[in-house]
Amino acid sequence: MTCDEARILLHALLDNELDAGHAREVEGHIASCPDCAAELAAQGEMQRVLADTNLRYTAPASLRVRIEASLPQAPREQPTRRAVLRGFAMGSAVSALAASGVVAVVLRQDDQQRILSEVVSAHLRSLQAGHLTDVVSTDQHTVKPWFNGKLDVAPPVIDLTAQGFTLVGGRLDYIDARAIGAVVYRRRQHVINLFVSQTSSAEYRAPRTETMQGFNCRRWGNRGLNFWAVSDLGADELAEFVDKFEAAMKANVEG
Repeated sequence: MTCDEARILLHALLDNELDAGHAREVEGHIASCPDCAAELAAQGEMQRVLADTNLRYTAPASLRVRIEASLPQAPREQPTRRAVLRGFAMGSAVSALAASGVVAVVLRQDDQQRILSEVVSAHLRSLQAGHLTDVVSTDQHTVKPWFNGKLDVAPPVIDLTAQGFTLVGGRLDYIDARAIGAVVYRRRQHVINLFVSQTSSAEYRAPRTETMQGFNCRRWGNRGLNFWAVSDLGADELAEFVDKFEAAMKANVEG
């Protein structure tokens, strides 16, 4: 494990969020690395300071009483026929929304957030030593065939080295309880995981960037595939990566 990999996981170690295997890897690295050990100690001390009860002030109960006494008392309204009918109307409106599928849209959005969380977790796992790639190559003609037979649809693999994003390799990962492809790139010292899964929708969905657990994730849909590009790169550089990837993929299709 490198120092960069360990430092990404120090907060998770302090918060007891790592499984036993990963915790042992980080602790083993810290035992042999004075710099990371010092960083862990500094983060632990900050955590203790922030948790110090001396930094908190509890307002006295009398203050709440005085504030409530100073507020104007709203008159208690008796229910009227109009109010009751309005309540029935609101209930009918909610039922109509549910019947029209609006509730389903909300559920799908929640599902998207769950999948986004799984994608970011997979990115974090990949940063562990030995987990980043199953096939290591900067040659797209080596990486792409490696996926054949392992997935229903092999992810597009594009060489963007000339555009500043170096192809590193690929691997299989698991999102939403199914195997998907992950194509790995580097931008300087930053890892970019491009997760690709098949979808039944051929509709184009424009890229949008979200942030989760300190990582930027740019997701979009195109040509029957869902894409998630995840990295600790800045949002602008990650958007640049997606733009160059999409342009190259379009050129390959048209060519």
